Amino acid sequence: MYFMPKLTVQGVGEFDVRAGKRLVKALIEDAGTDQLHACGGQARCTTCRVKFVEGEPKNITEAEKETLKVREVKESGVRLSCQIACDHDMTVELISRLEGSGRKDQGSPVADEIEPAPEWTTR
Repeated sequence: MYFMPKLTVQGVGEFDVRAGKRLVKALIEDAGTDQLHACGGQARCTTCRVKFVEGEPKNITEAEKETLKVREVKESGVRLSCQIACDHDMTVELISRLEGSGRKDQGSPVADEIEPAPEWTTR
């Protein structure tokens, strides 16, 4: 029996996702949303931002922490979905979508594993 974390996307629904799947990929592939990811999940931009309602991970990658700092993203609960693995139940609000962005597409392809190789720390 496999553990399937539950991803709840406000205004969209609840989805069982494969444990360890990158949140950005779960939002697109499982929840069918138009979540942005301009840099292809490399933690170089902030287009894949989501706001955690419940279940925000305590750990953060050094890459995410640095990008949030440089881009001056300080709002509580706002994280980069490309740097988070679905390893527990979580509820998120979409705040960075293709619709209304003026972009031609959601972004570059996203690898299955977190990139760059994660160095974990705390916020």
